[in-house]
Amino acid sequence: MATVAETAAVSRSTVSNVINAPHRVRPETRQRVEAVIAETGFRPLKAAQMLRTQRSHLIAVIIPPPGARLAEVHNVFLHALTQRAQEAGYRILLFTAVGDQEEIDAYDQLLNDYTLDAFVLVDTHTRDRRTAWLRRKSVPFVTFGRPWGSRTVHPWVDVDGAYGVRVATEHLIQAGHRRIAFIGWPAGNNSGDDRCSGWEQAHHAAGLPVLGPRIEIHGEDSESRAACARLLDAPEPPTAFVCVSDGIALGVWTEITSRGYTPGTLPPGNGTAVIGFDDSSIAAPIGLASVAQPIDEVADACVTALGKLLTPGKHTSRDHVLLEPRLVLRGSA
Repeated sequence: MATVAETAAVSRSTVSNVINAPHRVRPETRQRVEAVIAETGFRPLKAAQMLRTQRSHLIAVIIPPPGARLAEVHNVFLHALTQRAQEAGYRILLFTAVGDQEEIDAYDQLLNDYTLDAFVLVDTHTRDRRTAWLRRKSVPFVTFGRPWGSRTVHPWVDVDGAYGVRVATEHLIQAGHRRIAFIGWPAGNNSGDDRCSGWEQAHHAAGLPVLGPRIEIHGEDSESRAACARLLDAPEPPTAFVCVSDGIALGVWTEITSRGYTPGTLPPGNGTAVIGFDDSSIAAPIGLASVAQPIDEVADACVTALGKLLTPGKHTSRDHVLLEPRLVLRGSA
């Protein structure tokens, strides 16, 4: 830093401001110092900065186990979050745990072992003990997911699943479908209930009775295929399916194509429409229409909320961001 200051003919405090608070430095001075920094290859020593600021710039995030529900969505989110965090000067520390209590135990251990700045939580749910624990410990955190009725006030970012499924169902109604089934997770799953509400809203808005049954399943491919088969064998089978995830939609797609149906066509033609949710890696190759979550925007909003939490004078627990997904139309719809 002394070498940069001497070469640029400024004080060491000016060099520090260029690095840490560039808005405090006049543009022409900042440009001169930045040119010297680039020429000399100067890089601040993170360890020294940690001692001075008592900040580690480490953010801890859980990584879901292989095969977990929404594991692909969370992995895409982790990649986007890591990239956005690095751009903002943070690093991501990954850990594993199963269930609220195991995750809370991991928080406790991590806070004892490392100087962490904050946590990012995923998969929020009713009676979420993790957020209450972090709040009691005064540990900064932001969640990818709404509080779902929790009294703990904290910043969160989420995707409006009800909106996404409503748009998908409206598309099918406009295409002429009148018997639209919804296959989702069991009642009580917050995200699943939210998405199902969009299916109901679209029917009510169109003045249609919710004739298509809501089918609840625990698994994905095999269970959804069996559920689809039962519905197709009914006296008045659905002409379209809206699914809570692409994994469930894949089972439906497999069943209707095995029967020789052409996905996306209307009766009296030999077809049945199907729309999934998440626009995962399986959707495009098979031509599955799906609702895409704006994961890059979620990551951006999480890092922005973290920046406010960790900046003196900008601390807020009321940053709530609800983002709209988009319908990606393909041959199945």
